[in-house]
Amino acid sequence: LEEAAFQLQQIFRIDISIALNILGIESMRAGHYRIAYTCFKLAADRGYSKAQFNVGLCYEHGRGTEKDLEKAAFYYYHAASSCHPMAQYRYARYLLCHRPEDEWDKNQKAVTFLEQAAMAGVTEAQAYLGVFYMRGLQPKEKRGLKYLLLAAKNGDAQSRYHVGVCYEKGLGVQQNLAEAMRHYRQSAAAGNRNSRERLR
Repeated sequence: LEEAAFQLQQIFRIDISIALNILGIESMRAGHYRIAYTCFKLAADRGYSKAQFNVGLCYEHGRGTEKDLEKAAFYYYHAASSCHPMAQYRYARYLLCHRPEDEWDKNQKAVTFLEQAAMAGVTEAQAYLGVFYMRGLQPKEKRGLKYLLLAAKNGDAQSRYHVGVCYEKGLGVQQNLAEAMRHYRQSAAAGNRNSRERLR
């Protein structure tokens, strides 16, 4: 009986969190940012990762509350720790952009979160990782190309452009100008200006 009561409490807690998060989304769409933030925060404080991510967005963009990147990172971290892919990406970006570069353990944590998000299909994380590995102090070109190709397949024109550069210059792959042209054409067709210039 105790176990059943505990299970009911868990279900009720999760259902309330889901309802609050949905109410927050609807309030955000209607332009009621303060109400949205309050709903997200209530659900986030109950441990609901989707709401934690939404609270992070509120703090990052100053919607319904004051803009505060550290608080945004706090909520992104909690959502990321519950395997929320976009939170993993945003928290990793925060670590890489707002922390000293010499903090090796923070960089490692950021890369781990980025890789998890990339493998979950987050195009932004794939593109970011691709460039990160290509431009690092010790470039890992094959690994970078792998992530750029994933992002390109998901429709990211900038990543498609970078794949073209890899084939043109032989970065992480055998140099192949015909393949470079193919990638530049696809990227240019999607509106990428750099690819149009490269084709010329």
